[in-house]
Amino acid sequence: MAYILFILLFTLAHAIAYIAAGAIALKFSKDIYEEKSRHCDFMRDMSNKEESGHVEKYFLPAQILRGLLMAIVLLPLLHAILELPFAVSFLFFAGLMFIYTHLAAASPFMDNIEGLVYFKKRYVKKKFFFKFQMEMVMYIILFGLLITAFLTFIS
Repeated sequence: MAYILFILLFTLAHAIAYIAAGAIALKFSKDIYEEKSRHCDFMRDMSNKEESGHVEKYFLPAQILRGLLMAIVLLPLLHAILELPFAVSFLFFAGLMFIYTHLAAASPFMDNIEGLVYFKKRYVKKKFFFKFQMEMVMYIILFGLLITAFLTFIS
């Protein structure tokens, strides 16, 4: 039962944190995601009804799937994770998500190590690099707090 509860709570924490951080970030990152002159012109235009409709349709199912997969991979560590003090658990989850899902991710993006290697110079700009980092920092803080608080329901 602890494994199922962990998977559900992890997925819930991920979805809440991802939605909240993304909604806040979109307020100061419209130049990245919206209009024809947006910086991420290779991504769907969030100001285009048809393109944003696609995102709206698949956004939540994608985050649920991501949450499930990330939680399942941690199941062999669950008992050790449950023994961590609150602060260490928070740092573990926040660091795990920032490093593994973002900064050191194998898929290149303009704000991670692989992106700095593979992206063309026009996509790698300080202004956008730091906007993406801000979004990720908001996500990891909220996710880390949520999952660590949720773990109290399992132990």
